Amino acid sequence: MVLMLVKFDLKKRVKLAQTVWFMYWFAVMAGVLVFSMGLFFKIELRKRSELMDNNESHFLPNLLILMGLITCGINAFGGKICYDSLDPNKFVKWKSMLKSFLVLCVVFNGLLLLTALMCFLMRIPLQFTLAEGLKNGMRYYKDTDTPGRCYMKRTLDLTQMEFRCCGNDNYRDWFEIQWVSNRYLDFGAKEVKDSPRPCIQNQMTNNTAHYSYDHYTEELNVWKHGCRDAMLSYYGGMMNTIGALVLLVTILEVAVTIGLQYVNSSLSTLANPEDPESESEGWILEKTVKETFTDIMATMKSMGKGTKVEEGGEAAVATVS
Repeated sequence: MVLMLVKFDLKKRVKLAQTVWFMYWFAVMAGVLVFSMGLFFKIELRKRSELMDNNESHFLPNLLILMGLITCGINAFGGKICYDSLDPNKFVKWKSMLKSFLVLCVVFNGLLLLTALMCFLMRIPLQFTLAEGLKNGMRYYKDTDTPGRCYMKRTLDLTQMEFRCCGNDNYRDWFEIQWVSNRYLDFGAKEVKDSPRPCIQNQMTNNTAHYSYDHYTEELNVWKHGCRDAMLSYYGGMMNTIGALVLLVTILEVAVTIGLQYVNSSLSTLANPEDPESESEGWILEKTVKETFTDIMATMKSMGKGTKVEEGGEAAVATVS
């Protein structure tokens, strides 16, 4: 039983091909957008790569860049096929490869959907990456003379100012580490000896200990929430937006794939192939979903049996030899 059968005449086929062609080029622009968002996300991550524990955080933007490029390529090719479908003589050269191309499109649509889901789920590993990266960044904050760590102080300072945050979990994290370089400390002084982790923390939350002071005021240069949550909120919001975008692109890709299938089936079932104005029928699947799935599984099984037979034949030849 044919799934979603539609009857076509020449006018309908032309209109279908033109519509799908337009949708394909719209999908090309969507691919450019996915590529651009992936590139922007990668740049934003690289700005603060010193505060991240590993390079795995760049997997998602790299994947988005790749998927954006593939989206542009596949849709440009599909648009060319739809354009040539307006001329039966030009369309003939695509017939032999169109079924394989449609299968490729279905697989690609699945990968796009997986990419969209990853955008929503990567927030969890990013949380651990930021937590460990910020912890290390604070530990190396004072090492301004150490190669490879020279810019850690500047990066962390800019991050805290930009995100209006302090420390990893909160500002008290700074109380647990030495954040002043040794060259600025007099280790012969009693105060330094008694405080191996120097930090301006004495009575910082006591308003009565200072003149005209309120540690709750917004002007205080100690933000009350940690940088991990602030950065996670920023990057998480960005990933959610990109994930929603990729999801919309996936829906568009499914639509153009269905449109191309209708173009292919409507041109393959012309009542009179020599008469372009003759009527035809188009469909999404020639059989039901269940029957199609059964046929695919049967084909895969037969291919597996064929491989076993070939291996058995080769073994027998080797034994005779």
